[in-house]
Amino acid sequence: MSRAVAGCDATPPTRHTRRVTEQSPTDSRADAVELARTDLEAGREWKARDRLAAHVAGTWDPEALGLLGEVHARMRDLPSAGAAWFGSTRRGADVDEAVEAWRERHGDSFVQMWHSLPRSVRDHEGNARVDALRRRVERDRPAPVDGAEGDNEGGVDAAVIIAIALGVLFVVCAVIGFVTLLGWLVP
Repeated sequence: MSRAVAGCDATPPTRHTRRVTEQSPTDSRADAVELARTDLEAGREWKARDRLAAHVAGTWDPEALGLLGEVHARMRDLPSAGAAWFGSTRRGADVDEAVEAWRERHGDSFVQMWHSLPRSVRDHEGNARVDALRRRVERDRPAPVDGAEGDNEGGVDAAVIIAIALGVLFVVCAVIGFVTLLGWLVP
């Protein structure tokens, strides 16, 4: 099946990443926004969305966040547009409508809303709305039990389950090996 038929472009996925890492942060921002605008003009909203989402995941860029919100709105994904615009400086009726859809998607769960924001938005301080959400999440987050730390909200830690499973597997293998060894030694 050809790449065009499969819905992929001919550019290898690592090509863009390699080029961005070789450039300065301002060049990568300009590239991401410029390339996303080119994708939009060509009717490839999905590609612009993916490019911008990858860019804002690690880089605080208000212009890219605003454009990401526009792309999501153009794709009729209002809650995702709301998440992007919530972290940007953009304001207006369309932003308010999208933010309301974003809040509705998460049932006003501030922790879920917080984690749906790109990491760069969560890490950047100075946006009054994001800072207020950060304070609300910190206030609503349950206190650690018995001095335990971390984001474990009362659940069982996956590492403990994996360690127990590996321990049981080790014991089973040891028993099987011991029984096999006895079978060889005792006729």
